[in-house]
Amino acid sequence: MAEANTPGLKTSRLKDRPLSPHLQIYKPMLTMTMSIVHRITGGALYFGVLLLVWWLIAAAIGPNAYAALQWFMETWLGRLILFGYTWALIHHMLGGMRHLIWDMGYGFGANEREWLAAATLVGSIVFTILLWIVGYLIMGGIR
Repeated sequence: MAEANTPGLKTSRLKDRPLSPHLQIYKPMLTMTMSIVHRITGGALYFGVLLLVWWLIAAAIGPNAYAALQWFMETWLGRLILFGYTWALIHHMLGGMRHLIWDMGYGFGANEREWLAAATLVGSIVFTILLWIVGYLIMGGIR
C-alpha cells in the first residue's frame, strides 16, 4: 500500500468501491414507482391544504370573497386542481394503508407486493372518479 500514496502511480482503489444503487442498476418496478408517487402525493397534500385555507378564509371574510373562490373553483383549471388534490389524497391514503399492512408483517411476497402496488394505483383512480361522480350527482351536475 505504500506505493498507492506515491505520486504518479495509478491505483485501483476507486474501482474496488461498490457503486451506489441508482436507476441504471435497478429496473423500475411498480412497487418502487408507487413508493416515489406516495412521497410526491404527500408533498402535494401540503399545497392542497392551501386550498382548504383559502376556502376557510374566503368563507370568513364574506360573500364576495367566497364568490371569487367559487368562481375560480368552477373554472376548468380549478376543477383540475381539485381533481388532482382528490386523487393525491386518496392515493396517499391507500399508500399509507399499504405501508400499514407491511408494518403488520404481511404482504412481503413478490406477488403480494405487486398486487398491493397495483391496488393502490387502480383503487386511487377508481375511488377518485367515483367520488367525483357522486359529488356531481349530489350537487346536481356541472353548472
